[in-house]
Amino acid sequence: MAKLVSKTYGDALFELALEQNAVEELSEEVQAVSEVLKENEELMKLLEHPKIVKEEKLQIVESIFKGRISDNLTGFLLLVVSKDRYGDIYDILDVFMDRVREYKHIGVASVTTAVELKEEQKKAVEDRLLATTKYQSFEMKYAVDAGLIGGMVIRIGDRVVDSSIKHKLELMSRDLMKIQL
Repeated sequence: MAKLVSKTYGDALFELALEQNAVEELSEEVQAVSEVLKENEELMKLLEHPKIVKEEKLQIVESIFKGRISDNLTGFLLLVVSKDRYGDIYDILDVFMDRVREYKHIGVASVTTAVELKEEQKKAVEDRLLATTKYQSFEMKYAVDAGLIGGMVIRIGDRVVDSSIKHKLELMSRDLMKIQL
């Protein structure tokens, strides 16, 4: 249910940005708001506190953001608070940013390797992904997992390409288990 709520609100914010022809400006503001919220955990605790009435929460949000961000985003944040959806705010903003990336043809790729990649290797991986996907650019996230033994695992959205030695050994093991003597 929370995922559906986040998607509904995030999509609505994106549609607003499209209508206002302000995707770039709103995405920058959303990133800034997201950082502010993550840095100030007390604000989220305050918004979630059951003894603070909704009107006070709305005044707090308005006093923090009004004049610092666009009226559209301020109004959207006030709507989220008025509908008691502040617990979903991070997911809502993530859905919005995902839609912005999709709109701009920016992919997000997570690459896990057994050893740290050199810069030229990272560039080669990114170039190969650009050549084989519909995306025009990528936000690359690299991680190291020595358990892979060798090779790499690439995740783009819900697609996974696993060319690790660990995965190949697991496949061989399954095939050997199927053999009957």
